[in-house]
Amino acid sequence: MGTGSDSRHRNDIYGDDIARRDGGNPAIPAATVVLLREAATVEVLMLHKTSSVAFGGMWVFPGGRIDPEDYPPDGDGDVDRAARNAAVRETQEEAGILARVEDFVFFAHWTPPPSTPKRFATWFFAARAGADHAVSIDGGEIQNHAWLTPAAALARHAAGEIDLAPPTWVTLYELARHTRVDALLAHLDRAGPQYYATHLAMRADGTRVAMWHGDAGYDGWNADAEGARHRLVMSPGGFVFERSPDLA
Repeated sequence: MGTGSDSRHRNDIYGDDIARRDGGNPAIPAATVVLLREAATVEVLMLHKTSSVAFGGMWVFPGGRIDPEDYPPDGDGDVDRAARNAAVRETQEEAGILARVEDFVFFAHWTPPPSTPKRFATWFFAARAGADHAVSIDGGEIQNHAWLTPAAALARHAAGEIDLAPPTWVTLYELARHTRVDALLAHLDRAGPQYYATHLAMRADGTRVAMWHGDAGYDGWNADAEGARHRLVMSPGGFVFERSPDLA
């Protein structure tokens, strides 16, 4: 498990320099795939990272940085195509599953705040796992895996049993609203990609808050601003997602 101070959640990955609003380390392009299957309800493949790699100890979706060979050979530098290729490659490398790029639904893009020590700008895709979705991990970067309902993953996180980075937690929170894979994928496709360029601020009570476009405090980096909400409150005792109805 990760550790945290009395005023900071153990999975708040966004760094110490909360006042930093410009610059930051360049965000490394990356891609991840939310692989879905249907049992009694929707289940998602989660991988447990070893402690020696980026996001060590976290439970994550298959994914990783975009490598030079992921870009199209015609040299047009299309990072969206490269992200899809990287997602296929990483899913094969980390989980032994051959995903099909044509099945991907691009549903989110996440950028961490400038305060984050190592930043990844990540394309999030969703897809139904194929009929042959036996998972194979090599024990290197990945030490374990599980098919979990989103609600079960969130419950285990709340109980302190697993660690989830904020983008993973918010994604699971959104997935938990659905019970059928086809309906979920159709919903994500209709909604189009959501962009989470994270602003980090601290409330007057010392609680750190990640905010996104539409939140009343987003533009001014002010977690105490009154008004619309689109944020993750990262209290030491647990994550709480707040979103005004008109932003849903």
